[in-house]
Amino acid sequence: MRRWVACGRPIFEGSSRVAKIMGIVNVTPDSFSDGGQWLTPEAATDHAARLVRDGAGILDVGGESSRPGSDPVPLDEEVRRVIPAIDAIGAELSVPISVDTTKAEVARLAIAAGASIINDITGLAGDPAMVQVAVETGAGVVVMHMAGLPKTMQVEPSYADVVSEVYEFLAHRIEVLECAGIPRERIAIDPGIGFGKTSAHNLELLRNLRRFATLGCALLIGTSRKRFLGSITGKSVEDRLIASVVSSLAAIEQGANIVRMHDVAAMSEALKVWRAIQEKE
Repeated sequence: MRRWVACGRPIFEGSSRVAKIMGIVNVTPDSFSDGGQWLTPEAATDHAARLVRDGAGILDVGGESSRPGSDPVPLDEEVRRVIPAIDAIGAELSVPISVDTTKAEVARLAIAAGASIINDITGLAGDPAMVQVAVETGAGVVVMHMAGLPKTMQVEPSYADVVSEVYEFLAHRIEVLECAGIPRERIAIDPGIGFGKTSAHNLELLRNLRRFATLGCALLIGTSRKRFLGSITGKSVEDRLIASVVSSLAAIEQGANIVRMHDVAAMSEALKVWRAIQEKE
Protein backbone atom coordinates (compact mmCIF):
# COMPACT_ATOMS: atom_id res chain seq x y z
CA MET A 1 0.00 0.00 0.00
CA ARG A 2 1.43 3.34 -1.09
CA ARG A 3 0.19 6.87 -0.59
CA TRP A 4 1.57 9.64 -2.77
CA VAL A 5 0.84 13.11 -1.43
CA ALA A 6 1.51 16.58 -2.85
CA CYS A 7 0.69 19.79 -1.01
CA GLY A 8 -1.06 17.76 1.68
CA ARG A 9 -3.57 16.19 -0.75
CA PRO A 10 -3.61 12.49 -1.65
CA ILE A 11 -2.65 12.03 -5.30
CA PHE A 12 -2.10 8.31 -5.35
CA GLU A 13 -3.40 5.85 -2.81
CA GLY A 14 -3.60 2.10 -3.08
CA SER A 15 -1.79 -0.78 -4.72
CA SER A 16 -0.75 -1.20 -8.35
CA ARG A 17 -4.18 -2.76 -8.94
CA VAL A 18 -5.69 0.73 -8.60
CA ALA A 19 -3.42 2.61 -10.97
CA LYS A 20 -4.20 6.20 -11.92
CA ILE A 21 -4.24 7.62 -15.43
CA MET A 22 -2.29 10.82 -16.02
CA GLY A 23 -3.86 12.67 -18.95
CA ILE A 24 -1.56 14.64 -21.25
CA VAL A 25 -2.28 18.30 -22.00
CA ASN A 26 0.40 19.59 -24.37
CA VAL A 27 0.24 23.34 -24.91
CA THR A 28 2.98 23.16 -27.53
CA PRO A 29 3.02 23.70 -31.29
CA ASP A 30 5.44 20.83 -31.91
CA SER A 31 4.83 17.83 -29.63
CA PHE A 32 5.30 14.57 -31.53
CA SER A 33 1.66 13.46 -31.68
CA ASP A 34 -0.67 16.33 -30.73
CA GLY A 35 1.30 19.54 -31.10
CA GLY A 36 -0.73 22.66 -31.86
CA GLN A 37 -4.11 21.33 -30.79
CA TRP A 38 -4.53 22.91 -27.34
CA LEU A 39 -2.63 26.19 -27.57
CA THR A 40 -5.12 28.56 -25.91
CA PRO A 41 -6.13 28.33 -22.24
CA GLU A 42 -9.71 27.72 -23.37
CA ALA A 43 -8.74 24.85 -25.68
CA ALA A 44 -6.45 23.36 -23.03
CA THR A 45 -9.22 23.52 -20.43
CA ASP A 46 -11.77 21.92 -22.75
CA HIS A 47 -9.32 19.13 -23.52
CA ALA A 48 -8.46 18.68 -19.84
CA ALA A 49 -12.16 18.46 -18.95
CA ARG A 50 -12.64 15.73 -21.57
CA LEU A 51 -9.69 13.81 -20.17
CA VAL A 52 -11.15 13.98 -16.65
CA ARG A 53 -14.57 12.86 -17.90
CA ASP A 54 -12.82 9.98 -19.65
CA GLY A 55 -11.11 8.88 -16.43
CA ALA A 56 -7.92 10.88 -15.89
CA GLY A 57 -7.03 11.29 -12.21
CA ILE A 58 -4.07 13.60 -12.84
CA LEU A 59 -3.45 16.17 -15.61
CA ASP A 60 0.06 16.78 -16.94
CA VAL A 61 0.47 20.19 -18.60
CA GLY A 62 3.60 20.83 -20.66
CA GLY A 63 4.78 23.79 -22.73
CA GLU A 64 8.06 22.43 -24.11
CA SER A 65 8.25 19.44 -26.44
CA SER A 66 10.72 16.74 -25.42
CA ARG A 67 10.38 14.71 -28.61
CA PRO A 68 13.67 13.36 -30.02
CA GLY A 69 15.52 16.14 -31.83
CA SER A 70 13.61 19.00 -30.21
CA ASP A 71 15.20 22.28 -29.14
CA PRO A 72 14.63 23.91 -25.73
CA VAL A 73 12.03 26.67 -25.42
CA PRO A 74 13.02 30.06 -23.91
CA LEU A 75 11.79 30.63 -20.36
CA ASP A 76 9.46 33.51 -21.26
CA GLU A 77 7.79 31.49 -24.01
CA GLU A 78 7.28 28.43 -21.82
CA VAL A 79 5.75 30.63 -19.10
CA ARG A 80 3.45 32.23 -21.68
CA ARG A 81 2.22 28.82 -22.80
CA VAL A 82 1.94 27.01 -19.49
CA ILE A 83 0.84 29.37 -16.73
CA PRO A 84 -2.44 30.66 -18.26
CA ALA A 85 -3.38 27.07 -19.14
CA ILE A 86 -2.78 25.80 -15.58
CA ASP A 87 -4.60 28.78 -14.11
CA ALA A 88 -7.61 28.17 -16.37
CA ILE A 89 -7.66 24.38 -15.84
CA GLY A 90 -7.34 24.77 -12.08
CA ALA A 91 -10.27 27.18 -12.01
CA GLU A 92 -12.54 24.61 -13.66
CA LEU A 93 -11.31 21.20 -12.46
CA SER A 94 -10.40 19.74 -9.09
CA VAL A 95 -7.99 16.95 -10.11
CA PRO A 96 -4.27 17.35 -9.33
CA ILE A 97 -2.29 19.18 -12.01
CA SER A 98 1.30 18.33 -12.90
CA VAL A 99 3.61 20.73 -14.72
CA ASP A 100 5.94 19.04 -17.20
CA THR A 101 9.02 21.28 -17.10
CA THR A 102 12.77 21.31 -16.54
CA LYS A 103 12.86 24.96 -15.47
CA ALA A 104 12.64 25.90 -11.79
CA GLU A 105 11.01 29.27 -12.47
CA VAL A 106 8.29 27.66 -14.60
CA ALA A 107 7.69 25.13 -11.83
CA ARG A 108 7.47 27.85 -9.17
CA LEU A 109 4.96 29.88 -11.18
CA ALA A 110 2.97 26.75 -12.06
CA ILE A 111 2.62 25.77 -8.40
CA ALA A 112 1.46 29.30 -7.62
CA ALA A 113 -1.10 29.00 -10.44
CA GLY A 114 -2.53 25.75 -9.09
CA ALA A 115 -0.27 22.83 -10.00
CA SER A 116 0.78 20.44 -7.23
CA ILE A 117 3.28 18.19 -9.01
CA ILE A 118 6.56 18.89 -10.83
CA ASN A 119 7.25 16.39 -13.64
CA ASP A 120 10.91 16.89 -14.63
CA ILE A 121 12.46 14.77 -17.40
CA THR A 122 15.94 15.55 -16.00
CA GLY A 123 15.12 13.98 -12.63
CA LEU A 124 15.29 17.44 -10.96
CA ALA A 125 18.96 17.55 -11.92
CA GLY A 126 18.89 19.90 -14.91
CA ASP A 127 18.14 23.19 -13.15
CA PRO A 128 20.10 23.65 -9.89
CA ALA A 129 17.16 25.52 -8.35
CA MET A 130 14.52 22.85 -9.05
CA VAL A 131 15.02 20.82 -5.88
CA GLN A 132 14.67 23.93 -3.74
CA VAL A 133 11.44 24.87 -5.52
CA ALA A 134 10.06 21.44 -4.71
CA VAL A 135 11.13 21.78 -1.09
CA GLU A 136 9.71 25.28 -0.64
CA THR A 137 6.38 24.60 -2.37
CA GLY A 138 5.75 21.13 -0.95
CA ALA A 139 5.04 19.85 -4.44
CA GLY A 140 5.05 16.23 -5.42
CA VAL A 141 7.77 15.37 -7.91
CA VAL A 142 8.16 12.95 -10.80
CA VAL A 143 11.81 11.98 -11.21
CA MET A 144 12.55 10.66 -14.69
CA HIS A 145 15.66 9.12 -16.22
CA MET A 146 16.89 10.51 -19.53
CA ALA A 147 20.21 9.79 -21.24
CA GLY A 148 21.45 13.09 -22.68
CA LEU A 149 19.10 15.81 -23.90
CA PRO A 150 16.04 15.61 -26.18
CA LYS A 151 18.07 17.09 -29.07
CA THR A 152 20.54 14.19 -29.12
CA MET A 153 19.18 11.48 -26.81
CA GLN A 154 18.25 9.07 -29.61
CA VAL A 155 21.64 9.26 -31.33
CA GLU A 156 22.95 5.74 -30.68
CA PRO A 157 21.98 5.38 -26.99
CA SER A 158 24.11 2.74 -25.28
CA TYR A 159 24.13 0.98 -21.89
CA ALA A 160 26.10 -1.89 -20.41
CA ASP A 161 22.98 -2.84 -18.41
CA VAL A 162 20.04 -0.52 -18.99
CA VAL A 163 17.95 -1.78 -16.07
CA SER A 164 20.76 -1.48 -13.51
CA GLU A 165 21.94 1.91 -14.78
CA VAL A 166 18.46 3.46 -14.79
CA TYR A 167 17.71 1.91 -11.39
CA GLU A 168 20.94 3.32 -9.90
CA PHE A 169 20.21 6.79 -11.30
CA LEU A 170 16.71 6.84 -9.82
CA ALA A 171 17.89 5.44 -6.47
CA HIS A 172 20.54 8.18 -6.30
CA ARG A 173 18.05 10.92 -7.14
CA ILE A 174 15.68 9.65 -4.45
CA GLU A 175 18.54 9.84 -1.95
CA VAL A 176 19.39 13.39 -3.04
CA LEU A 177 15.77 14.50 -2.70
CA GLU A 178 15.32 12.85 0.68
CA CYS A 179 18.46 14.58 1.95
CA ALA A 180 16.97 17.89 0.75
CA GLY A 181 13.79 17.24 2.73
CA ILE A 182 11.47 15.63 0.17
CA PRO A 183 10.14 12.31 1.52
CA ARG A 184 9.50 9.28 -0.68
CA GLU A 185 5.78 9.80 -0.17
CA ARG A 186 6.10 12.88 -2.43
CA ILE A 187 8.29 11.21 -5.06
CA ALA A 188 7.26 9.25 -8.13
CA ILE A 189 9.89 7.65 -10.36
CA ASP A 190 9.82 7.19 -14.13
CA PRO A 191 12.42 5.09 -15.97
CA GLY A 192 11.94 7.29 -19.04
CA ILE A 193 10.65 5.00 -21.77
CA GLY A 194 11.81 6.46 -25.10
CA PHE A 195 14.19 8.99 -23.56
CA GLY A 196 17.66 7.99 -24.71
CA LYS A 197 16.75 4.32 -25.21
CA THR A 198 16.45 1.97 -28.15
CA SER A 199 13.38 -0.21 -28.62
CA ALA A 200 15.32 -3.08 -27.04
CA HIS A 201 16.16 -0.90 -24.02
CA ASN A 202 12.52 0.12 -23.61
CA LEU A 203 11.32 -3.47 -23.69
CA GLU A 204 13.98 -4.56 -21.20
CA LEU A 205 12.88 -1.83 -18.80
CA LEU A 206 9.22 -2.79 -19.17
CA ARG A 207 10.06 -6.44 -18.46
CA ASN A 208 11.81 -5.46 -15.23
CA LEU A 209 9.53 -2.83 -13.69
CA ARG A 210 9.08 -4.86 -10.52
CA ARG A 211 12.66 -3.99 -9.65
CA PHE A 212 11.86 -0.27 -9.77
CA ALA A 213 8.76 -0.81 -7.65
CA THR A 214 11.08 -1.88 -4.80
CA LEU A 215 12.38 1.68 -4.43
CA GLY A 216 9.36 2.61 -2.32
CA CYS A 217 8.03 5.41 -4.52
CA ALA A 218 5.05 5.59 -6.84
CA LEU A 219 6.07 4.27 -10.28
CA LEU A 220 4.98 6.22 -13.35
CA ILE A 221 5.24 4.83 -16.88
CA GLY A 222 4.68 6.64 -20.16
CA THR A 223 4.54 4.52 -23.31
CA SER A 224 1.69 6.39 -25.00
CA ARG A 225 2.10 6.56 -28.81
CA LYS A 226 5.89 6.27 -28.56
CA ARG A 227 8.21 5.34 -31.39
CA PHE A 228 9.17 1.90 -30.10
CA LEU A 229 5.51 0.87 -30.35
CA GLY A 230 5.61 1.83 -34.01
CA SER A 231 8.76 -0.23 -34.44
CA ILE A 232 6.94 -3.26 -33.07
CA THR A 233 3.60 -2.81 -34.84
CA GLY A 234 4.50 -0.84 -37.96
CA LYS A 235 1.80 1.67 -37.06
CA SER A 236 2.05 5.45 -37.37
CA VAL A 237 1.70 7.76 -34.37
CA GLU A 238 -2.03 8.24 -34.82
CA ASP A 239 -2.63 4.46 -35.00
CA ARG A 240 -0.84 3.37 -31.83
CA LEU A 241 -3.83 3.38 -29.48
CA ILE A 242 -4.02 -0.39 -28.99
CA ALA A 243 -0.26 -0.67 -28.53
CA SER A 244 -0.31 2.18 -26.02
CA VAL A 245 -3.08 0.58 -23.95
CA VAL A 246 -1.55 -2.91 -24.01
CA SER A 247 1.91 -1.68 -23.03
CA SER A 248 0.43 0.40 -20.22
CA LEU A 249 -1.56 -2.55 -18.87
CA ALA A 250 1.61 -4.64 -18.99
CA ALA A 251 3.36 -1.92 -16.99
CA ILE A 252 0.59 -1.95 -14.37
CA GLU A 253 0.91 -5.72 -14.09
CA GLN A 254 4.62 -5.15 -13.38
CA GLY A 255 3.91 -2.63 -10.61
CA ALA A 256 3.25 0.74 -12.27
CA ASN A 257 0.98 2.99 -10.22
CA ILE A 258 0.44 5.75 -12.79
CA VAL A 259 0.29 5.56 -16.59
CA ARG A 260 0.70 8.72 -18.64
CA MET A 261 -1.69 8.65 -21.62
CA HIS A 262 -2.96 10.63 -24.58
CA ASP A 263 -5.93 8.30 -25.12
CA VAL A 264 -7.49 8.34 -21.67
CA ALA A 265 -10.93 6.98 -22.61
CA ALA A 266 -9.52 3.77 -24.10
CA MET A 267 -7.13 3.31 -21.20
CA SER A 268 -9.90 3.85 -18.66
CA GLU A 269 -12.14 1.29 -20.35
CA ALA A 270 -9.32 -1.24 -20.53
CA LEU A 271 -8.54 -0.71 -16.84
CA LYS A 272 -12.17 -1.32 -15.85
CA VAL A 273 -12.15 -4.67 -17.62
CA TRP A 274 -8.71 -5.58 -16.30
CA ARG A 275 -9.69 -4.73 -12.73
CA ALA A 276 -12.90 -6.76 -13.00
CA ILE A 277 -10.89 -9.77 -14.09
CA GLN A 278 -8.40 -9.27 -11.25
CA GLU A 279 -11.04 -8.97 -8.53
CA LYS A 280 -11.64 -12.02 -6.38
CA GLU A 281 -15.17 -12.98 -5.49
